[in-house]
Amino acid sequence: MKIRYFPDSDTVYVELTRHEVVETRNLNENTLIDLDKNGNLVALTLEHAQTMANILDFSFEQVVISEQQKIAA
Repeated sequence: MKIRYFPDSDTVYVELTRHEVVETRNLNENTLIDLDKNGNLVALTLEHAQTMANILDFSFEQVVISEQQKIAA
C-alpha cells in the first residue's frame, strides 16, 4: 500500500494494489475509486484532503490479533 499526498492540489492518492486500473468511478465530487478488470478496488483519490480527512493528522497502526482472540471470535 502506498499513500501519497500532493500539497499543491490538496489531494491524497491511496494505492492498495498494483493491478491495472480499467475503470474510475466518482463516488462524490471529492472521491474517486479505481477498479481492476474484476471490479476490485485498486486505489482511491480524495480531493480537498485537509478538509475531508484531516490528512495532516495521519497515523498508521498495524493491529496484531492473538491466536486466542481468533478462537474467541
